[in-house]
Amino acid sequence: MVTIRHELPSDVAARENLLDQAFGLKRRRKTAERLREGRLPAEGLAFVARSRDAHLLGTVRLWNVEAGSAGPALLLGPIAVEQRSRGRGVGAALMNEAISQAKAIGYRAIVLVGDEPYYGRFGFTRQAVSDLRMPGPIDRDRFLGLELQPGALDGAKGVVTATGRPIGAARPDRAPRLRAQRAGRTDRSIR
Repeated sequence: MVTIRHELPSDVAARENLLDQAFGLKRRRKTAERLREGRLPAEGLAFVARSRDAHLLGTVRLWNVEAGSAGPALLLGPIAVEQRSRGRGVGAALMNEAISQAKAIGYRAIVLVGDEPYYGRFGFTRQAVSDLRMPGPIDRDRFLGLELQPGALDGAKGVVTATGRPIGAARPDRAPRLRAQRAGRTDRSIR
């Protein structure tokens, strides 16, 4: 059994180790990393998958961004699942939880840089972000968007910019986390 839950401070070392194993140190040079650098994930939108014996199996985080003229949105990533747990639905469970929680909190859209064959099954498309740009080099075929509210990315133009809370900043209003908890989706199990 796998449990999906909010990330805790005690998950950080295992999460960073998993990300290094999955992506190598080159992950720190990517354009999407520039949007995350020095910032905290969006409140209540960082998740981990743990095994029955509490072993970290996967991680996903969402980050506050401005999607050009579309306004506030989220950047998803990175998502990673340990090698021996791939193909067992852990990544899909993390994706579904992240998308569901973001929608429940009231976010309008999510953007990411990733493989369309994988993310397309969750509704992400290139068309949704066709006139948006990232603030550095990316493979345009891998820049994808998902509208959580219909029309959220219609006609969106401009550059995606970081808006998340800087590391060390005072905590914001906890209302988004409370709304997520009221939605009853703070801990999930999959088999």
